[in-house]
Amino acid sequence: MKKIVFRWMKVLVLLYCVVGIAWYYGQDKLMLHPTVADSKTIYSFSQPFTELNLNYDEHTNINIVEFSAAGRPKDSTAKGVVLYFHGNGGSIPDYAGLAKDFTSKGYECWLMDYPGFGKSTGEFSEKRVNTLSLVFYKLARSRWKPSQIILYGQSLGTGVAAQLASVRDCKRLILQSPYYSMTSLFRRYLFLYPVGMMLHNQFPTYNYLPAVTAPITIFSGSEDETVPYHNSERLKPLLKTGDEFVTIIGGKHKDLPGFPVYQQKLDSLLSL
Repeated sequence: MKKIVFRWMKVLVLLYCVVGIAWYYGQDKLMLHPTVADSKTIYSFSQPFTELNLNYDEHTNINIVEFSAAGRPKDSTAKGVVLYFHGNGGSIPDYAGLAKDFTSKGYECWLMDYPGFGKSTGEFSEKRVNTLSLVFYKLARSRWKPSQIILYGQSLGTGVAAQLASVRDCKRLILQSPYYSMTSLFRRYLFLYPVGMMLHNQFPTYNYLPAVTAPITIFSGSEDETVPYHNSERLKPLLKTGDEFVTIIGGKHKDLPGFPVYQQKLDSLLSL
């Protein structure tokens, strides 16, 4: 009997180690699902845009698409700019349609692809993405005042936008389907492992919000299957007076812009 128990213990320990090692080295593939495009790919969108490529270093090129405010020629006066940080899948063309929510209200909308996404090259890492988001912000600052810059994060991008808002001034920080931290998301699947020590990219949103001086608006779907509502809800106590946490009843992870309550609230924010 003791031999059988010992044998099963060895099997379980081996299994534990194999799963842990496999997850540690494969976590980036589980977390990131980019669409990669050749640098010669020609983008075509239904609204006016300008494409930029910033060579950060010899290995890193950042692709940016700037959508003009509706009805306004490029370089004419607009209300401001929305810097949009997208999710963990696809690339700029997959999010371009959402730009109309902002350009139709008189704002330009700029999207940046992370390293390894779309035409952007280089190694993806939390530190590198945060550094490049600052470069993105400085590019906007060459044309806009902080009071004209809105930082918008969606899913993965919420941690990026929150970190940037914690170190730079902006008109407002808007987070769609945010997470408390990446560690908290993975811990529900890997509760037997020291996830915090194993995770390459942690994006601790909870650590950034207390340092954000700009107004914050959070949109969270009650039926979110990727970032559970209760995970986003953990950010509530970190909000200051005047900040908003908007619950979209029935909303899932990617469909929040399709709900009237989302559009109504966003329209009111962009009219301020």
